[in-house]
Amino acid sequence: MLSDKLTPFINRYNELSDLLSSPDITSDIKRMTDLSREQSNLLPIVEKAKEYKTLIQDITDTKEMLGDSEMGDMAKEELKELEPQIALLEEDIKMLLLPKDPNDDRNIIVELRAGAGGDEAAIFVGDLFDAYTRYADLRGWNIEIMSTSPSDAGGYKEVTALIKGDQVYSRLKYEGGTHRVQRVPATESQGRVHTSAITVAVMPEVDDVEINIDEKDLKIDVMRSSGCGGQSVNTTDSAVRITHLPSGLVVTNQDQKSQHKNREKAMKVLKARLYDQQMQEQQSENAAERAAQVGSGDRSGRIRTYNYPQNRISDHRINLTLYRLGEIMGSGLLDEVVEPLIADHQAKIVEAAGL
Repeated sequence: MLSDKLTPFINRYNELSDLLSSPDITSDIKRMTDLSREQSNLLPIVEKAKEYKTLIQDITDTKEMLGDSEMGDMAKEELKELEPQIALLEEDIKMLLLPKDPNDDRNIIVELRAGAGGDEAAIFVGDLFDAYTRYADLRGWNIEIMSTSPSDAGGYKEVTALIKGDQVYSRLKYEGGTHRVQRVPATESQGRVHTSAITVAVMPEVDDVEINIDEKDLKIDVMRSSGCGGQSVNTTDSAVRITHLPSGLVVTNQDQKSQHKNREKAMKVLKARLYDQQMQEQQSENAAERAAQVGSGDRSGRIRTYNYPQNRISDHRINLTLYRLGEIMGSGLLDEVVEPLIADHQAKIVEAAGL
């Protein structure tokens, strides 16, 4: 029974309440912080569990009055109000019982890279990054550009940014993969539709203690920054390229005038990539889990098509098609795509968990 599954959550919540009032815990700030966070995370399901148990008891008590000649009719009316609430509560509880992605609360580092399509792909990198920026503004998130590689035709060959805010990874993890764009480039005189592609990588930001990098495993090169177009070029050797020898990962940063800041940002990106690499390997080891993760960030998979002549955006993972491409991109209304992806992911997890 669902009620039985809820009892351990209530018991643990009560246990944490006792622990947090203990003098031994109140004198240990870190321990107290960890326990308080755990209790805070348990609160939503404990509240729903208590509500559910109370409702079950109310229904049971009301059913006992059905045989009463005086109270029977009133009991029937009460049951008509009480019983429909069960199904709604159970759906809420099922969502709360789903295994939580430990990265959902994290900030992210997002990397957009131009692929097939040359200049048009680079222009679309800029367009999609602009859409992400508008989406971040709508959600009250902050974006910090880590590094860029501008294109002569506009847009970027590559752009890397740190996005900070509430539940950033939980919503943008579904963006990882290949994005295909179909439209008539400004330079196309015959009006022909061209197809190009870009890749998006979404990586959780990690703390220093989570990814331990031995300095001996790093090859750090310092060089002169290279400019693009009318952009001012640093005249000092401030650009930094870090190579992680064991993995072969290479990160370059030249956007800051300070070599120290470029190195700091490059290291942050490198740690995120290493953490992401570990996640990909772990998911690959569990095929069933991998299949259930719509937002697994598989770089090889084409996840979405943006067809400008038809004003159409299609997400191929859930067969979603919306004829609002202009509004979604222009106003950052990405929730129209993200929400169905979240719902589909949750439905698969509920089915897999047998809830």
